[in-house]
Amino acid sequence: MSVVMLVALAVLWFPIISDENLARASEPSSSSLQEQGDGLMRNVEEMVAHGGMGDAKAIVHHCGEAARYAEAIIKQLSASGSRRDDAVTSLNEVIRQCSRVSAIGIHADPGQLLNPATKARTAAQESIRLLGLTNPKKS
Repeated sequence: MSVVMLVALAVLWFPIISDENLARASEPSSSSLQEQGDGLMRNVEEMVAHGGMGDAKAIVHHCGEAARYAEAIIKQLSASGSRRDDAVTSLNEVIRQCSRVSAIGIHADPGQLLNPATKARTAAQESIRLLGLTNPKKS
């Protein structure tokens, strides 16, 4: 009798586990999204910090990385929701401002790069807030 109960319990348990895994496979991994958000914030903060130091090459580099992270986050987001739409708008602004930084180039005065870089950082902060992701902890 106890063997039959164990088999019945195992049969009932199996579909629950497999359905849960299928549901999780269709959603973006929250830890992966958090990692992308951390990478985005790390790069925009570094970008603005290098602007204060006058390092145009580093500004362009970190802005390119920030744009890459923004594109990766957009690809991971589900296709609906008003918060998602607002976050995508902010992420697209990061990409647009970083394109301006790249167009200006590394040979420009770093002060000229700082305006679009700061706008990209502001847009990145807004997108992270809208997505409910936390900023990386500073040590």
